[in-house]
Amino acid sequence: MKTLEAMLAKDRFSEWMKLNVTHIAEGTATVEMTIRDDMLNGFGVVHGGVTFALADSAFAFACNSRNNITLALDAQISFMKKVGLGDVLTAQVEELHNGRTTGVYEVKITNQNLELVAAFRGTAHRTGKELV
Repeated sequence: MKTLEAMLAKDRFSEWMKLNVTHIAEGTATVEMTIRDDMLNGFGVVHGGVTFALADSAFAFACNSRNNITLALDAQISFMKKVGLGDVLTAQVEELHNGRTTGVYEVKITNQNLELVAAFRGTAHRTGKELV
């Protein structure tokens, strides 16, 4: 998908996280990543910001999949289970609302055992401008 390619071409943060987009379609995306040592906090578990960033990136890929530059208005995350070194996280995005100027998305983040580790919900604003 050309929008995903354009976004990833300039996205150094997603590159640092080593995100792997396994699925992209209009209004949806699936993104995976493996937790590394440099993503852990002082308690030896993944920093919550890393999990949030995975969800936020998947949200962005899904929001922008129709080639309408879309930016987050708000986002909220709930953490359900700790994540540690070597865990493989998968973020799956579901589009709940696709309006002309707004969209609402839910992202479920699971680990390699298919356990729900976090739930993210975001609202996005569509600018009406094309990315590519």
